[in-house]
Amino acid sequence: MARCVINRRAEFSASHRYWLPELSASENEARFGACTNFPGHGHNYVLYVSMEGDIDDNGMVLNLSDVKHTIAREVVSQLNFSYLNAVWPEFEQTLPTTENIARVIWQRLSPHLPLVNIQLFEHPKLWADYQGKDMQAHLTVSTHFSAAHRLASDRLSLEENTAIYGKCARVHGHGHNYHLEVTIAGEMDPRTGTIADLVAFQAAIDRHVVEPMDHTFLNKDIPYFAEVVPTAENIAVYIQNVLTEPIRQIGAELYRIKLIESPNNSCEVYGPSLREQIRSLEEAIAKSVLV
Repeated sequence: MARCVINRRAEFSASHRYWLPELSASENEARFGACTNFPGHGHNYVLYVSMEGDIDDNGMVLNLSDVKHTIAREVVSQLNFSYLNAVWPEFEQTLPTTENIARVIWQRLSPHLPLVNIQLFEHPKLWADYQGKDMQAHLTVSTHFSAAHRLASDRLSLEENTAIYGKCARVHGHGHNYHLEVTIAGEMDPRTGTIADLVAFQAAIDRHVVEPMDHTFLNKDIPYFAEVVPTAENIAVYIQNVLTEPIRQIGAELYRIKLIESPNNSCEVYGPSLREQIRSLEEAIAKSVLV
């Protein structure tokens, strides 16, 4: 029988507060900002539960009605309209961040369902993925910027560029409202429940990507694209290049860049930047030579 991954969606509304009693009020505010406000704040959470198994003779991996009731019993009925800090004991030790809620939901559901991923949206621009690897998780922030570009190589004639890029080679360029998703990977702090400081994460994206790229003509305003054609793929690689080190500086690793150029076109690149891969390879070669 073929293996298959199935997904079930659920929702719950809940509030939470980021506050560590061992820290002073000023220390909490410095670390968590407005999320320290008493008595907390709320979200409409959207949960996706992914499960894997063989397709049975009835054409199903699992009976989705049973899955629905399991998720409702073990998660939704307990978390819906709750104050998360107090509802489950796991959140007394580790704060109910998006990534930690996903982790604890996995722990609650894994005895009952063959899980492969828990994805939890705190809101449409922030979500976490957890795959059962202790304190390791992924956190994604989405944002956008508007920019123009022209797809053409200076080495080719207008006719040659048009043959390759079509209308995108027109001399005055064209624009897009780019949608960007940046995913980081790392281990949650056992007390704060965070992979990295969310404010610092968002600030890195704004500083290195959104602010320098928004409302620009990429071919002329971003030096990298003076020699590189700014296709969606190359833009994603550029963003990967400029974010790899800033993300590392906040204590995480850049895992994925997804760039959506239009509703019909998107691309994804994974892992550290090519520059970082080359540097790591050079360091490994240097060490082997020394040995």
